[in-house]
Amino acid sequence: MLVSRSLGAWGSVLLAGFVLAGCGSQVNRAPVEDRGTASSAGSVSSGVAAKPLPGAENAGKPGYYTVRPGDTLIRIGLETGQSWKDISRWSNLENANLIEVGQVLRVIPPASAVSSSGSTDSGNGRSVAPVVIGGATTPATPAPAATATPVTPKPAASAQTGSDDDMGFIWPASGSLIAGFDESRNKGYDIGGKAGDPVLAAADGRVVYAGAGLRGYGNLIILKHNNTYLTAYAHNQSLLVKEDQSVRKGQKIAEMGSTDADRVKLHFEVRRQGKPVDPSRYLPSR
Repeated sequence: MLVSRSLGAWGSVLLAGFVLAGCGSQVNRAPVEDRGTASSAGSVSSGVAAKPLPGAENAGKPGYYTVRPGDTLIRIGLETGQSWKDISRWSNLENANLIEVGQVLRVIPPASAVSSSGSTDSGNGRSVAPVVIGGATTPATPAPAATATPVTPKPAASAQTGSDDDMGFIWPASGSLIAGFDESRNKGYDIGGKAGDPVLAAADGRVVYAGAGLRGYGNLIILKHNNTYLTAYAHNQSLLVKEDQSVRKGQKIAEMGSTDADRVKLHFEVRRQGKPVDPSRYLPSR
């Protein structure tokens, strides 16, 4: 009986040890949503020199973006005026959901995507405009010299000057304006209404994002109109379009809602080369 009790006690101790060991392994596991801090910490604690992050050799160069804490490809795309899918492709990402703080991404098309008449971004047919990154203007990458007989360039017609700016935006919702543009506090217009009211595309474009992956925006649609302008439509109740779909000005793309908001409203942004601008400069008076 004494031997049996002793074995039972030791068995309990061993069992407790295994349980504690299992708990310890769970506690030390890095969170799934961690974007690089865990891997860096692992390198330091092991005494092994940290491996340079992808693209580190391009840090600070025009046309490149260094990932900051809290960044996602969707947010980077919104802030640089690009599609997150294009950024993923240009940066040769194996998994678009895994980016690390300090990693450097390409946010303008590589030279191979540029032709003698300018890059046509994802089929929109317009030549590349300069992209503003961190306050610096980055011109489009010139094409390599052609070996064939050169084509006579088209004359610069005044009607084409500033064509990317001639968008002819319309109001995306019929409700009243409840909050105007403020560069530091409100990066667009908040338009009131009731749940289910139609949300319209402000101009022809292509859907470069449709989902709820950007904190603070709820159900969000981002349209790319050309290489200069994006528009964003946030807090929707339902989304009626999908990524890569082409839409027409005035097309119903969503229904107004209150996702990630304190009331039913449409938060509408106009972004010029990724920078939020006052919609009053582009929308007709009413």
